[in-house]
Amino acid sequence: MYGYVELHGHRGARGLRPENTLPALMHALELGVDVLEFDLVMSADGELVLCHDLIVSDVTSADTAPAAEGAPYVGKPVISLTLPQLHTLEVGRRRPRCPEDPFAATQVPVPGLRMPTLGAALDLIEALGAGHVRLNLDLKTDPTRPDLSADPRRLTDLVVAELDRRGLLRRSSILAFDWRILEIVRPLGIPRYALVEKPTMSPEWMNGIHLDDFGGSLVEAARAAGATALSPEWVLIDHEVMEHARRHGMPVIAWTVNDVAEAGRLIDLGVSGIVTDYPDRMRPLWRSRGFPLPAPLSRCCCC
Repeated sequence: MYGYVELHGHRGARGLRPENTLPALMHALELGVDVLEFDLVMSADGELVLCHDLIVSDVTSADTAPAAEGAPYVGKPVISLTLPQLHTLEVGRRRPRCPEDPFAATQVPVPGLRMPTLGAALDLIEALGAGHVRLNLDLKTDPTRPDLSADPRRLTDLVVAELDRRGLLRRSSILAFDWRILEIVRPLGIPRYALVEKPTMSPEWMNGIHLDDFGGSLVEAARAAGATALSPEWVLIDHEVMEHARRHGMPVIAWTVNDVAEAGRLIDLGVSGIVTDYPDRMRPLWRSRGFPLPAPLSRCCCC
C-alpha cells in the first residue's frame, strides 16, 4: 500500500524474552526493528510501568517477598498496587497455564527481573543509541471496568509529559483499544493507532462510535475517532478493509503476526506494518521482498 512495510517488535520481542521487560526491548533492538512496541499501565502511586494486564497475571509474574500488607499481589489490579509493591514481583520467567502455550519453548527466561518503569525503558533505549527506532506506546485502560483502570486522561497526560520532557513525542505513537485516549491525544498531532479486536468492536470501547453508522467500516470509524492509523488483530484484515484504507489513505498495521506465510499474505494485501513476537523470523521475509532491513544494534557501543 505504501511501499515499505515496517517491522514492529511486540512487547519488545515476546516470543524470545520475557514480555515488556528491558531484556525484551534490548533483544528486539539487537535483532533490528523499525518500531519498538510496549504496554503501559499506572500504579496506585502514579508510576508508569510496562505491563500488558490490568490484573497482575500469574503467567508473567510471581510473588516473592511482600513490601507491605496485602500480599500476595498476583491476581490484584495493578492500579491498586504501589511501585514498591509491584517491584517485589518477579517477571523474568513465563509460567504457562497449559503445555500449548506458544512461547513456552521459545522464550528465554531471565530470572530476577522486575517490572520496569517507562523512565527505565526510555533510559535504556537512549543508552543503546536507538534514536532511529520509533516507539509505539500501548496505553492500557478498560472502559468497561473503571474499577481496574487508571483515568484515561491522567494516564495519557503522564505518558505524554514523560515523552515531551525527553524530546521523544515526535518519534512516538500512542496506541489504544480504548478510543477515548485517541481523542485525548488528538490535539498533539502525533501518530495515533486505533487498536481493535472482535471483543472491542463496540461503542463502549470505541468512544461511543457505532460501527453501523459507518457501514461496518473499521477504517471510517477509526478516522472519526481521530486515529491516524488502524491496527486490527490480523484476523480482521481482508480485501474490504484494505480497500477502505486505500480510499482514505489510512495505514493498516496488523497484530500479532508470528507466522511468516501469514505475514506475506498481509503484505500482499497492502498492510503498512507487521507487529510480531518474533522479529528474527520476519527478517528473512523482509529480505526476500527487497525491503530495507532495520539495522540491528550492537551490545558493544565501542565496536
